[in-house]
Amino acid sequence: MEQWLPLITDLGFPAAVTFYLLHRIEGKLDVLIEALNQIPNKL
Repeated sequence: MEQWLPLITDLGFPAAVTFYLLHRIEGKLDVLIEALNQIPNKL
């Protein structure tokens, strides 16, 4: 168990930050895709 703790500690924080950033970017990408899909209708 002592061998796993440093591995989880080292990889846990970067993984949590990555998932948080991906979650935030996903919402913005959805808005961007919707805006791009509406461009032909406005032209």
